[in-house]
Amino acid sequence: MSETMTASPLTHDRDRLESRLKEIPTDAGVYFMRDRTGDILYIGKAKKLRTRVRSYFRGSPSHNSRIALMVKQVAEIEFIVTDTESEALALEANLIKQHQPHFNILLKDDKKYPYVCITWSEEYPRLFITRKRRLGNAKDRYYGPYVDSRLLRQTLQLIQRVFPLRQRPKPLFKDRPCLNYDIGRCPGVCQTLITPEDYHQTLQKVAMIFQGRSQELTTKLQQQMEKAAEDLRFEQAALLRDQLVALNSLNADQKVALADDTISRDAIALASEGNHCAIQLFQIRAGRLVGRLGFFADSQSVEPGAILQRVLEEHYSQVESVEIPNEILLQHHLPNEEILAEWLTERRGKRVSLMTPQKQSKAELIEMVERNARYELERTQRLAERDLQSLEDLAEILNLPEIPKRIEGYDISHIQGSNAVASQVVFINGVPAKQHYRHYKIQNTEVTIGHSDDFASLAEVIGRRFRDYAQAKVAESPDFPDLVMIDGGKGQLSSVVAVLEKMNLLDQLTVVSLAKQREEIFLPRETKPLATDREQPGVQLLRRVRDEAHRFAITFHRQQRLNHSRRSRLEEIPGLGFQRQKQLLAHFRSLDYIREATLEQLKQVEGIGDRLAKEIYQYFHP
Repeated sequence: MSETMTASPLTHDRDRLESRLKEIPTDAGVYFMRDRTGDILYIGKAKKLRTRVRSYFRGSPSHNSRIALMVKQVAEIEFIVTDTESEALALEANLIKQHQPHFNILLKDDKKYPYVCITWSEEYPRLFITRKRRLGNAKDRYYGPYVDSRLLRQTLQLIQRVFPLRQRPKPLFKDRPCLNYDIGRCPGVCQTLITPEDYHQTLQKVAMIFQGRSQELTTKLQQQMEKAAEDLRFEQAALLRDQLVALNSLNADQKVALADDTISRDAIALASEGNHCAIQLFQIRAGRLVGRLGFFADSQSVEPGAILQRVLEEHYSQVESVEIPNEILLQHHLPNEEILAEWLTERRGKRVSLMTPQKQSKAELIEMVERNARYELERTQRLAERDLQSLEDLAEILNLPEIPKRIEGYDISHIQGSNAVASQVVFINGVPAKQHYRHYKIQNTEVTIGHSDDFASLAEVIGRRFRDYAQAKVAESPDFPDLVMIDGGKGQLSSVVAVLEKMNLLDQLTVVSLAKQREEIFLPRETKPLATDREQPGVQLLRRVRDEAHRFAITFHRQQRLNHSRRSRLEEIPGLGFQRQKQLLAHFRSLDYIREATLEQLKQVEGIGDRLAKEIYQYFHP
């Protein structure tokens, strides 16, 4: 099915290209485009493989720049034949999910919208909100992405109050449950006071809420409550009653008026402008809007129907079959509407209808979804325009040849020299990139309690950050910044410049400082600040970087100060060294819990004998 990889793309050898195209059958199936190194560039499906693949190499003017770029890199074509086109659709979805080829990525994962994750791969699954959809384990489930993050967090808080769920990633104590168990928030997962099977049953009820099956869950809980009351299990019946009340309050203001409100349906629409496209998918169950999902896509030279089809394929390939609705309302006709309907019907086990309504209530629903997509697109464009304007203004202020893509900000935090730390924040294209943030503990021995030195601390941090570049080629590094901003005035900037000069990096790096008092920008070796207005976009961007660096530094400093205050109390106990302090805190997790521990509980800590346990107990109970 494939031949030995060659170094040259097929477009460079027309004879080999024609020979390869003739070998491709006319059956339905899936095709792979590979580059000269064997990596998969693109995976597609077709009713007639040969016709579809040949269309890429005819130089059609309808091909956008993205597809044209891909075709120039294709060095090999492979295929898998299927019996039907719907089988090809299912196979394509699985292969894209597995390999994630670069040119198949239509939807942008900019971590704008949050997901809910349930880690079914664990014995006692966790439930949490995340903006990163990691497919590390096939058993874990992600629900979303949700547009309204505030409503999502309120929903999760309500669920955690009503359903007894695991509250911590790690146990607080080794031998007893924490306060969450006593108040009924946790079923005692850390001490296995509930079996994994019973805990899974509780979490399956929670999953039904995020699957849009709240009405089904309400019916189920109603039946269980009535059965518990009949069996005189009134405490259990009261618990189920509280869960029902909470579910009803959750859905109280989510009504969407449709005549046949017993049908579960999804409605999808998009709004596009230029190369940007915002898509909204409303999940309506029994006449209630239970979820509003959002996606972004590159709409350059792509038909709206094709974008909607790709969104639906990617979305429904990730969900469980029970989450697929009876009916899907479309803003535009899809290129392969019948095939998609057949595939969804096969997955769900019941008929799934796809329709493009033109009048009455269903058409009004589509218009509502489109309006929401339009508002989201406009909001995103406003933010993007603000960031671009700020970057352009900043480049003009600093006389940079190009707008700075990566900006790094640095700040120092301490209290009179104690627990001195530094922060490094990163903005990419004017937006915080928190995955690249770093913090530093100041190692300078001269920075101690009562003696602070911000100049020396900044010099140390910059030296540690850029020491690997002293011998390396900066141009080859993807994380070398276009601009470095120091929080401070001329003194802080001079100390940083001196370090960069010693490493021969000053000529390759743009460094500025931003003074707090008047929001003045200083450049190296310049005695006066730049003539700027504190309210102009470029200065506002630097202020956002400075404020974020300040926030990140203070947060880390407070954490270090809290840890130090815990240890300082323990240091007063005779015979309790640093290693034993760590073991105590690792076991009890809190100084308050160490204070409340009994003598027997203290003895259970590894390394704490009878004598030392008595010393600790007597210290807290004189």
